[in-house]
Amino acid sequence: MDLIDALLDLCKEHSQPIIAIDGPAGAGKTTLAHDIKLALAQRYVITEIHMDDLYDGWDNALTHQLSDVLTHLVSAHKKSSAISLSTYDWHAAAFSPVIEIEKSELLILEGVGSGQMAIREFLSALIWIDIDESEGLARVLERDGKEIENQMRKWLATQEQHFRREGTQNAADFVLTT
Repeated sequence: MDLIDALLDLCKEHSQPIIAIDGPAGAGKTTLAHDIKLALAQRYVITEIHMDDLYDGWDNALTHQLSDVLTHLVSAHKKSSAISLSTYDWHAAAFSPVIEIEKSELLILEGVGSGQMAIREFLSALIWIDIDESEGLARVLERDGKEIENQMRKWLATQEQHFRREGTQNAADFVLTT
């Protein structure tokens, strides 16, 4: 059985299913989320939300604020309601005005922190994608530019603390390596 078939089976078992894709920076979470969305789009109306849009900048990304936002998103999705959401504008270093995201049948959460304990009980599937830290850093710098290298090096320590505290990899239903 491949990953998509397994996810379909798990989603069928839940009303308003939620898939979280977590793991270190540069592992390929965004690509996998996109591929899963394409594969499941004929069966579900899907909302895909990226953690990068929810972080409060570099220094306040993996805080209780993110947990609160994720709890709000999950709660609205489980009630089959529209989701009110303010996304972070990295260039302005501020949150944008609140927007409404129409209700959907499947919610895909992607990014570091998407599989945290605060919402784990509501997840239909938690996917962990692992990568060697130096390879992940190289991928991010190639994608986003070398000017963020100092921030990324701090981020690597922040995400490692988060993963250790949350036990995300051990809680995953699927563990992939890139």
